[in-house]
Amino acid sequence: MKYSAKEMIKNRRSIRTFNGEPLKAEDKAKLEEHVRNTDNPWNVPIEFRILDASENGLSSPVIKGENTYLAAKVAREDLYEVAFGYSFEEACLYAESLGLGTVMLAASLSREAFEKVMGLKENEVFPLASPVGYPSDKQTLLEKTMRKALKADKRLAFDEVFFDGDFGKGLSEDKAGVFAEALEMARWAPSAGNKQPWRAVVSGNKVHFYEEKSMKASPLGDVQKIDVGIAICHLHLIMKEKGVKGSFVDCNPGIEAPKNTYYITSFVIVDADETN
Repeated sequence: MKYSAKEMIKNRRSIRTFNGEPLKAEDKAKLEEHVRNTDNPWNVPIEFRILDASENGLSSPVIKGENTYLAAKVAREDLYEVAFGYSFEEACLYAESLGLGTVMLAASLSREAFEKVMGLKENEVFPLASPVGYPSDKQTLLEKTMRKALKADKRLAFDEVFFDGDFGKGLSEDKAGVFAEALEMARWAPSAGNKQPWRAVVSGNKVHFYEEKSMKASPLGDVQKIDVGIAICHLHLIMKEKGVKGSFVDCNPGIEAPKNTYYITSFVIVDADETN
């Protein structure tokens, strides 16, 4: 099934209240097939599992009405957190296209039970999971309170997270050229605590991605690199949807970055007529 990435990005929101209806066999089969073939630009293997909550003793104190979880594990290697965020978000966007709600959970879940059923091997980590199901017509008070506290429907301004040539000049959307729409969709990516740690510097045919680190990494890895991966996923899907070819490469421009801001990767357009 093909879906509109832009439409799904604009429609999707974190769902914490489900109607309790089990996944339809058809929807489960489609999701299983999709995650079995999900990849990422760095070819980091991500192993997905669709898990029955009651059968495996899985739960979260902030979720109501769920009966199924989408979980994944990954081996520690270069850019594994970024790749994990990319692949998991792409899976969540596909779930949205099926009418299924999702929300990424890293801390507020029964981690021991999840890790047991995921069968972690040496050097593998289970960063997060998401309930997956049909959204309830009504939000619980807890969900409403959480969304309000996180300012879940707000994002930093375009020129606060994207920059023109270096970090000294904010980039306006009308000067972002071929990247404008893709960057705007990246701006709306979800993130832990709505911290929005992605930063990007546009230079010619390149977008250099950075992480503005404001949270400590855990033994499982850096959750904010996962967030950057989510934003990168949005940009890449939109660029592909627009028919603009590009690749991710390690080409640190060496520009001075603000404190606690670290280079991650660069997206480079390969279409001859799009470069300058």
